[in-house]
Amino acid sequence: MTTTALARAGEILGDLAARDVPIGPLTTYRVGGDAALFVRVETDHDLDRVARAVAETGVDTLVIGNGSNLLVADEGFAGLALTLGAVGAHVELGHDHARAGSAVLLPKLARQTAAAGLTGFEWAVGVPGTVGGAVRMNAGGHGADIAGCLEWATILDLGSGRRERRVADTLGLRFRGSALGPDEVVVEARFALRTGDPTTAKAEIDEIVRWRRDNQPGGQNAGSVFVNPVPGELSAGALIDQLGLRGLRIGSAEVSTKHANFIQADPGGRAADVVAVMREVRGRVATASGFVLRSEVRLVGFGPDATAMLSSEEVAT
Repeated sequence: MTTTALARAGEILGDLAARDVPIGPLTTYRVGGDAALFVRVETDHDLDRVARAVAETGVDTLVIGNGSNLLVADEGFAGLALTLGAVGAHVELGHDHARAGSAVLLPKLARQTAAAGLTGFEWAVGVPGTVGGAVRMNAGGHGADIAGCLEWATILDLGSGRRERRVADTLGLRFRGSALGPDEVVVEARFALRTGDPTTAKAEIDEIVRWRRDNQPGGQNAGSVFVNPVPGELSAGALIDQLGLRGLRIGSAEVSTKHANFIQADPGGRAADVVAVMREVRGRVATASGFVLRSEVRLVGFGPDATAMLSSEEVAT
């Protein structure tokens, strides 16, 4: 991407876009630098203007969502970052489904569906992301995931401006990933649910919240860092634990002492230190076990030295 393309995108967006906005604080790691351009999308008209800017210039884009699966480089992101506001905040509950905008938080939707006597989404109370990010990453937990309940999603291709409803089995959903490209924005999604007892659903939600509080750390992290190499059989956390790497620290980041597959960042820390810990853990696990761990965390703005050691599927330039 050229500076000319970035400048032209800024011209098209006009006062809708802000310049040099810190986006690291918008992630759950709360480290990292600025986006060259930043837009908070509140209306469909705003979204159409963003699509025009991307289509005409080819500017690199990043949809932030709740930032729960992103690590932004200290140097920032030399493109257009956006978050969805009111345009993605709607929720509709039916007798056998929930339809929600991209910006709706999963824990909020889980509690709303449970209170309405709709079951099958309780597991999502423990996932600190948005509907849009969850569809893109096929988020999951506690033996369930988005692929198990998603009926369809409305996708906006920023490159062409085309919106279309796509059924779940056309999205390439896989373990913690999908076939959606960086210019494809999830606008809304519909989930198939079941009628059930609100009291039972609330009890399940309370148990999930309790389990996560007891077994996973708070603070500045992005949840599980590495994808389990053999889902359901062998976890990344177990491989890291076997090497006694809890507490491994490089600069302002360390492997959590509470959960081996979490990497914590210190307040005011550096994204480069988080990547250094990821690199060290990945290398030691590969040497000891032969398993080359793949990152669940999407890397934003990092150079090839870092991204080559992690997953090419989770890189944003």
